[in-house]
Amino acid sequence: MIDPEIAAAMDFSVPPLTPDRIPWRRANGRVVTDADLSRGGAVVFSEEDADGVPVLVLRPAHGSLSAPLLHIHGGGMVAGTRRSDLQALSEWVAELGVTLVSPEYRLAPEHPHPAPVEDCYRTLTWMERTGFGTPIIAGTSAGGGLAAAVTLMARDQGGPAIRGQLLMCPMLDDRCETPSSHQFLEGTTWVRTSNLTGWTALLGEARGGPDVSPHAAPARAADLEGLPPTYLDVGSVDVFRDEVVTYASRIWQAGGDAELHVWPGGCHGFDQIAPAAALSHRARATRMAWLRRVLA
Repeated sequence: MIDPEIAAAMDFSVPPLTPDRIPWRRANGRVVTDADLSRGGAVVFSEEDADGVPVLVLRPAHGSLSAPLLHIHGGGMVAGTRRSDLQALSEWVAELGVTLVSPEYRLAPEHPHPAPVEDCYRTLTWMERTGFGTPIIAGTSAGGGLAAAVTLMARDQGGPAIRGQLLMCPMLDDRCETPSSHQFLEGTTWVRTSNLTGWTALLGEARGGPDVSPHAAPARAADLEGLPPTYLDVGSVDVFRDEVVTYASRIWQAGGDAELHVWPGGCHGFDQIAPAAALSHRARATRMAWLRRVLA
């Protein structure tokens, strides 16, 4: 059951994402304005080029800089821009002093795997080469999956170093076989049909088959050893719930450091849908506390 405060803010008239609705989804994304990003002058920002990948870079207007943060936007692998999700995340810049880099990765289905993850990894290597320092990598939904994939790529290729990964309702498993992936067919924000659409756009006929790379679907990784400290959260009413819980468990089983939160009554993206809800405040405060610890 969805938390009542969250449910009151939801638009239940929006149909699931299907291939023919991808253009609509792109055209109707949330608009993040310059004023949203600046948080009343507390944040300054610039458009830059990360070795061919357009990026938005946010910096605190005042005070000293702490470690950088690479943030990868959501959108089901098919939608979103480098400004997506940043209305809320500029709070991290203002309060923690991080420099936040958000790449405009190429979108499926026009640009299937490995284009999106390659753009994000290229941004990470650009950050290392240009002296940003060792980043935390974060992402929401598809961006959370890409953040996990980039972290695996960095481990597998010997760098760049990553301080930690923050995975918010991440999209991790193309097989879509968990109980929660079958449980939510309607009545929430991201349902099974939408999930299948996103993964098929990214992987085509390979989706669900034996040859999918963990750099496309991180749940496919044979082992999860050698990862940096990891924060994962997801709502209990989210198609991704069980794959996120499994990913955290596998990190623990590999001897890694993972902090997992399953928010009761949270649907997919609940804290962006109803930012004033009590559950959303708890989720954001808990993420912020983890970031402070990793930055300390």
